[in-house]
Formats: sequence, C-alpha cells, structure tokens
Amino acid sequence: MRGEPSCPKCGGRVRAPGLFSDSWQCDVHGTVHPLQPVIPPSVEALGVVVKRAQVPVWMPWPLPLGWLFTGVATAGDDRTGGRATAVACSGPGPVGGMGELLLVAEELGVGLGARYAGVPGPDPGPYIAVDRSPHVKVHAAGRPTPLWHVESAPPNRAVFAGEARGLWLWAILWPEQSGLLMYDELVLTDLRDAGAEVELVPCGALTPRILS
Repeated sequence: MRGEPSCPKCGGRVRAPGLFSDSWQCDVHGTVHPLQPVIPPSVEALGVVVKRAQVPVWMPWPLPLGWLFTGVATAGDDRTGGRATAVACSGPGPVGGMGELLLVAEELGVGLGARYAGVPGPDPGPYIAVDRSPHVKVHAAGRPTPLWHVESAPPNRAVFAGEARGLWLWAILWPEQSGLLMYDELVLTDLRDAGAEVELVPCGALTPRILS
C-alpha cells in the first residue's frame, strides 16, 4: 500500500523539490504540502504521524462504544513535518448501520479537509456562517469548540468545520445520518498529548474513505 506522495487537494502527482524549486509542486495547484502514502492502521503508524505532526492529531477519546481507529493520513514532508492530519474512526452509527468519522486538522491553505469534505477548497471559511450560532460543539483538548455545518457538501455525508488551537478542524461523517454523533458533544483528544495512551487505541481495517 506504500506509494508516492500526492497532492492533498486533488490526489494528483507531485514533483519533489529539486534544482528549480525547494518545495513540492502539483501541476494544478502549485506549491503544496504532499500527502504521504496511507498505510494500514496500527498503533505504530499512528505513532509515526503523532511524532511528525506540527498540527493536532484529533481522535475521539475515549472512542464511542464499539468504534475503532481505521486510518490516518498526513500532509507534509520530513523538512516541514505534518501540516495536516486526518484520523478515521468507524463503528455503529447513531441510527443503525455502520458510521464513519474523519477528523482533519490543518493549517490555512493545505486543502486536505476540503478534499475529503467534497467541497472546493482549500479552506472552509466560505461555507460556514460564523456570525450565526454554531450547529454543534465538541470538547477539543478540554476546550469547548464550536463547529458549523458546511454548506454545499455532497448529500452522502455530514460535514462540520471550525477552529481549534488556531487551526482548521473538519469533522466529516458518512452516511449523512451519522452527523447526529456530533450533537453528543464529542470529546476530542490531541494524540500528541496522549502519551502512552496511544498504545491502547483499538485498530480496525483500513477505511477506503481516507484513500479517496
């Protein structure tokens, strides 16, 4: 499952830094932080991402009953570190069936969250009405964090976005009805602060959502 780095915004091929540029380049989007190849979920894979991340690695913790960690992705390279992270979890949906949740933390302009959300990127600002009351609140690293419903997302998913620790936080759920999970004031932990607890994360099979 190991492959080549790709563009976080479109999944296209990227060119590594070289003689004429000191940054990764996408033919469509120019300079980007490369999305690293996704590997099967494991405590070890999660630890690598946590160690390199310059942004939060958000996960519901403790996980909802019956839920498992099902994938992790990061955008950035060895020089810059992880400038965006995506953590996937799967489990029983709030109205039956299987639900999936993808949490993305990223710096301004990276575009990974918008890609998973299915909206034009790179940032959620144009799609959230921050002058209105938030639709949901989560507790991110112990702080109440408002999130707004992202307009224009495809109808097969529910998408919320806001800011946490001064960076974008996206919550993307499949199917759309799984968005009800966000109304339970989900508790999110930045796994960079979790220490040895990371080793207790239960792992499931890799979700294709994180490969899309």
